[in-house]
Amino acid sequence: MVEVARTFRERARGLIGRERLEPGDGLLILKCNCIHTWFMRFPIDATFLDQDDKVVKVVRNIKPWTSFVWGGWKARKVLETCATC
Repeated sequence: MVEVARTFRERARGLIGRERLEPGDGLLILKCNCIHTWFMRFPIDATFLDQDDKVVKVVRNIKPWTSFVWGGWKARKVLETCATC
């Protein structure tokens, strides 16, 4: 199941506070072209998408407490999934 973070509050919280993501689950963050993994407990994969939902960048195995991961100028949203699934 993929959850969608639409509001500012949902986007700001992201996956913070979760123990893990199950295989096949993810969080789609709208209006987003960069992320961090501060306060997270597990590594993630990030798939950055443009306005037409085409993949523009994939970053794998982003460790917790990473300060900045940028999807590029064309990125408009990001799908976060579990790196170890």
